[in-house]
Amino acid sequence: MTANETSVASAAQMQHLLNEQRKAQLKDPYPSLELRVDRINRMIDMVVKNQNQFVAAVMEDFENRSPMMTRSSDLMPTLDNLKHVRKHVKHWMKPEKRKSKFPMGLLGAKSEVRYLPMGIVGNISPWNFPIQLALSPMADIFGAGNRIMLKPSELSPHSSQAMAEAITANFDTTELAVVQGGPDVSAEFSKLKFDHLLFTGSTQIARYVSQTAASNLIPLTLELGGKNPVVISSSANIKLAAEKIMWAKTLNGGQICLCPDNIFIPAQHLETFLDACKNSVKKMFPDTAKDEEYTHIITQRHADRLKEMESEVRASGARVVSLSDANSQGRRILPTAVINPPSESRIFQEEVFGGLFSVFTYDNLQDVINTINEQPRPLALYYFGNTAKEIDQLTLQTTSGGMVINEMLAHIMQEDLPFGGVGDSGMGSYHGFDGFKNFSHAKAVFKQSPMDLFKILRPPYSNTMKSMISKQIK
Repeated sequence: MTANETSVASAAQMQHLLNEQRKAQLKDPYPSLELRVDRINRMIDMVVKNQNQFVAAVMEDFENRSPMMTRSSDLMPTLDNLKHVRKHVKHWMKPEKRKSKFPMGLLGAKSEVRYLPMGIVGNISPWNFPIQLALSPMADIFGAGNRIMLKPSELSPHSSQAMAEAITANFDTTELAVVQGGPDVSAEFSKLKFDHLLFTGSTQIARYVSQTAASNLIPLTLELGGKNPVVISSSANIKLAAEKIMWAKTLNGGQICLCPDNIFIPAQHLETFLDACKNSVKKMFPDTAKDEEYTHIITQRHADRLKEMESEVRASGARVVSLSDANSQGRRILPTAVINPPSESRIFQEEVFGGLFSVFTYDNLQDVINTINEQPRPLALYYFGNTAKEIDQLTLQTTSGGMVINEMLAHIMQEDLPFGGVGDSGMGSYHGFDGFKNFSHAKAVFKQSPMDLFKILRPPYSNTMKSMISKQIK
């Protein structure tokens, strides 16, 4: 079956899949360590065996996206997360000891937390990293003992179909099921009574998903985006900062939720920074008009949106600096810097999700902090420099999903760090133990000692009990 022949799921079919998973989950509500590891191993084998099909499908969806890009940014991170969970899940499943209130603990009472499966987790995944963002969270979800229903993006249909075929060959639908279709299917999917729902995508769509999930009181993990700021200090290596920023801004054609949108730099370093950006682009992509390593925008509609953004700021009189020798053509949108764009412009207001970015000059770091805090909270904040006071200011006086110092995107590569947003950039987090906990129910378990310690709490109340309570209320 080709991407154009994909079977679109109906609401009734999705409900049937959910019902079958629910029956299976009730028969085995706490999967063994062996079963969890088996599911993760099958996922690893599936990714490795189907790597060529996945690479080809992603290339088809993007028009141009290098095999190296897909292997390094989709396949490798997925396998890293699966292997990390496989290695640690035995330890994570163990009861977590907690202290019992005095004197109960002293007299034999026991308190612990057991991490139990939520049950059935829905995952609405996006198109920008179609393999990774669909399959990588399954490490945490399977590790926590859950079953999964996946709704991949209709904007990357070849990737979605390739995953659906691979999953069908390796998993029973009561363990892992895939449903496909457009926005209408996603809307119906979000109405299903899952035990948890993971959505990765835009803040605008997330608001709708939250509203529909709320009717069923479904807990959510939202992985969104935002206008991630980069603060460059006078103490920074400007050339190295520019190289790292341009790597992040051109990676996947700039279609990354962690991409830098707003660069803040001291005014005296602006021209040095722009020259370094141009040199970096030339070094990475000697012929940006044809370079096969440069990823195209996912659809022409998305590309046109970026072109409209650029045309708007040019018309406003803002300085626009092309960072390559070629012009954007079709779905190949090349990196471009806009210097101090007007606040009413789309590039200032909207998440870019492409090669354009804004550069703002500053004289005082506190002014930058105030500007960042006036905007919706970003998924990531980046700092380049070596001034401890500035690092403390940005760490403690701003709020973002994560913060990276002297690098770009690096925190998402750390399996032992939680990855997630805050406010408009999301809620909840996954990766590693934090992901295991996110997709688990932390069940409090208290075991009383053989002694009847609560006898004094039952009427009639003694004078001793009355005196003890009176002393505690103070």
